[in-house]
Amino acid sequence: MKILVLSSHTPSLFWFRMDMMKSFIASGAKVYAVGNEPEENWKRRFEDEGIDYLSIPVSRNGLNVLGDVLTFQSIRRIILAIRPDKIFTYQAKTIVYGVLAARSIDKNIECFPLVAGLGSIFRGHGIKNSLIKTILGLQYKLAFKFSIKVIFQNNDDKNELLNLKLLNTDKTCIINGSGVNLDKFICVPLPSTPAILYVGRLVKDKGIGEYLNLAQRIKISGKNIRCLLVGPFDSNPSALKSEELQPYIDNGIVEYFGEQSDVRPYLAQCTVYVLPSYHEGTPKSVLEAMATGRPIVTTDAPGCRETVSDNVNGFLVPIKDTDALFNAVIKIIDNKNIARKFSVESRRIAEEKYDVNKVNTAIKKIMRL
Repeated sequence: MKILVLSSHTPSLFWFRMDMMKSFIASGAKVYAVGNEPEENWKRRFEDEGIDYLSIPVSRNGLNVLGDVLTFQSIRRIILAIRPDKIFTYQAKTIVYGVLAARSIDKNIECFPLVAGLGSIFRGHGIKNSLIKTILGLQYKLAFKFSIKVIFQNNDDKNELLNLKLLNTDKTCIINGSGVNLDKFICVPLPSTPAILYVGRLVKDKGIGEYLNLAQRIKISGKNIRCLLVGPFDSNPSALKSEELQPYIDNGIVEYFGEQSDVRPYLAQCTVYVLPSYHEGTPKSVLEAMATGRPIVTTDAPGCRETVSDNVNGFLVPIKDTDALFNAVIKIIDNKNIARKFSVESRRIAEEKYDVNKVNTAIKKIMRL
């Protein structure tokens, strides 16, 4: 049994899908990972985990006909060389070109696309956005037609595509995100010095602007609360630029730690984990914070609302509402009993719903492994 796992973002393959790929190996499969980063940077790291890594040219953003043709051809060459039995693919371009390339070679290759969040294309506005949404919708419809099952991480995304008639209900299934490794992310005590934390790409749709506004509001209030920020700058057109972040660092509003391969030391320092995102699949960073026993403040948005039972393990707030973010954070930090209660409940929900072993078992059942 050969399984190809295909993504347009190599770091997400390594950090977010490694437990799943190891689960495939444990079931007797030979696993190949395909992503966008150069092989010389990643091949050895994947090989150390028993996985072959191959690189393809693929851009995550925008329309580029020549670039997309090269992506399709590169994926097709890899599939021809490997001849996988099954393909697990996620992210828009690798879903479309992965499934179509497989179909052009052998209709018996079983494809399982994961829609891990629809992103701004399906929920944005404007003429350009509408055009891209139409094109991607047609591509998705064709790719889903040739897929065995289409996997979603939340009902909002599933219903959105069902309403657009891009697939039938009987082809859909839901999993609880990518799961979290409960042995790696253990519950640790809340810190003595109050702090909030954001972990993620510094892009508009993740709510980075709202987080910085929240940090500034905390600074103005005079409250002794550290505002921690972990994550990389991004190529997305809506990404925060380094010169835009620098004043917040210089004025002591946030403590910025850049991109980190291990976020556990930063989770251990925070009292409340904050994600003001506009939409998600199921946010991995929130699952890791929950497993660590952190109260959560996030938005009542697709994907985010799945992770929080309001006033049980945290608070849900409206999208783009800094006042609500501030009030929710302060309510937790000013009341240690609430913080302790939310901490216990976060870990409980992580164990019951998001254990990576349970999620991987569900994926293998869908893929008939």
